[in-house]
Amino acid sequence: MVVQNSADAGDMRAGVQLEPFLHQVGGHMSVMKYDEHTVCKPLISREQRFYESLPLAMKQFTPQYKGTITVHLWKDSTGHLSLVANPVKESREPFKVSTESAAMAIWQTLQQTTGSSGSTCALAQWPHAQLARSPKESPAKALLRSETHLNAPASSLVEDTNGNQVERKSFNPWGLHCHQAHLTRLCSEYPENKRHRFLLLENVVSQYTHPCVLDLKMGTRQHGDDASEEKKARHMRKCAQSTSACLGVRICGMQVYQTDKKYFLCKDKYYGRKLSVEGFRQALYQFLHNGSHLRRELLEPILQQLRALLSVIRSQSSYRFYSSSLLIIYDGQEPPERAPGSPHPQEAPQAAHGSSPSGLTKVDVRMIDFAHTTYKGSWNEHTTYDGPDPGYIFGLENLIRILQDIQEGE
Repeated sequence: MVVQNSADAGDMRAGVQLEPFLHQVGGHMSVMKYDEHTVCKPLISREQRFYESLPLAMKQFTPQYKGTITVHLWKDSTGHLSLVANPVKESREPFKVSTESAAMAIWQTLQQTTGSSGSTCALAQWPHAQLARSPKESPAKALLRSETHLNAPASSLVEDTNGNQVERKSFNPWGLHCHQAHLTRLCSEYPENKRHRFLLLENVVSQYTHPCVLDLKMGTRQHGDDASEEKKARHMRKCAQSTSACLGVRICGMQVYQTDKKYFLCKDKYYGRKLSVEGFRQALYQFLHNGSHLRRELLEPILQQLRALLSVIRSQSSYRFYSSSLLIIYDGQEPPERAPGSPHPQEAPQAAHGSSPSGLTKVDVRMIDFAHTTYKGSWNEHTTYDGPDPGYIFGLENLIRILQDIQEGE
């Protein structure tokens, strides 16, 4: 939605009201939707430097970096808080985000449910009936329980702020959880007209109708070189108590579209931390299962991309991707039946990200979250590492092995 920026009396340029990103399945930092093909997140200088100096070989495995924007808190006439990006791209019309979009309709409905006009920080509490299976379940439990069945139908109706009915889809509550926490922190720690810098990144799920997303925390170590002793101990404990230690990878969140019930099955990071090695394998299997059958045609293209990524990581000397994640993405809407005589999806060559010949299965494998990544030549680094990242490679090798076992029916 385009809004007038009144934070500065002399600055009346139009800004873009950022939307909660409804396909964020993991992490703790809020990711916002800027336009259909772009998301944004709070700028961390180390991550910005990584994107600006990204090795060419890694670009196909990371979101496209689109620069930075200025963002500020904005309160509308009813007291609802939102984030507005300003200025918009120069010499272009403002990006018009429809007020009838699913994300905005859901967020506005959540705020209306409890009313937020009483205080600038009185943000929405999660209405039980929309996020939980049981209307008696508390909002916190609905958000943080290990398995969330979003039983809102894939095509239900909610009302926008003007009382118009708009279509919304089943959604993952994790992005809204992060968004609320971020707004709460901003409005308690900073004045309303405080300017914040955000990174603009490619929305890697924009091409999918029902994006199934798996967020994997990679490596055997999660703390950065700059971590305090308390934070270092906390992260080491999480690794030791999860599959990060023994596999070099753990689940941070996922959503899988269930074609039989037409909603997303969602799991969060608390679920992922508790998994055993066998539980991790079963979770990968579930990520590839649509409620009716295992999507076996996805395995080979995913494995091809993981092997290609492994080759790239092995060639990157001095890089350590501490606390970064790996996304695996595919469409929960299956491609149409193939014509007789056409190649099976597993036999067809895979095209570049975002394209797939003849409507065959397309998948994405992308690295994200580089706030703690270090490498030779990065600014103000006190520690330089030799060779490629052993923890990340260990995790990728185990991930590939487990997916191969699933492919072979073991």
